Amino acid sequence: MAELSGALWKYNLAKVVVLDVTDDYILMQPPLPSNCYPIIAELWMPRFGLASALAAAPIVEGYAYDWHERPLSESGEWYVGVVDRKLAMAFVGGGTGGDGSDC
Repeated sequence: MAELSGALWKYNLAKVVVLDVTDDYILMQPPLPSNCYPIIAELWMPRFGLASALAAAPIVEGYAYDWHERPLSESGEWYVGVVDRKLAMAFVGGGTGGDGSDC
């Protein structure tokens, strides 16, 4: 049986730190540095096409994507800012998803 040696996962996966940036919208303040937000999740995601994947799919239940920050080095962490989904929908859609639901 074939066996892979080494830690190939380091080259195929990226650490993604998900930050709750909802307070920026509640307080109507400019963004803070990434290290000032509460962390709500830390994930490992496939590195290939990560930037587009972050914006396309929900990362954490109940939150909507806001922004992402690429790492300074290839092995660094990605930071993703998310906003409470109900608050985000109130800003853009009047509080519902158009079908009468809360999301």
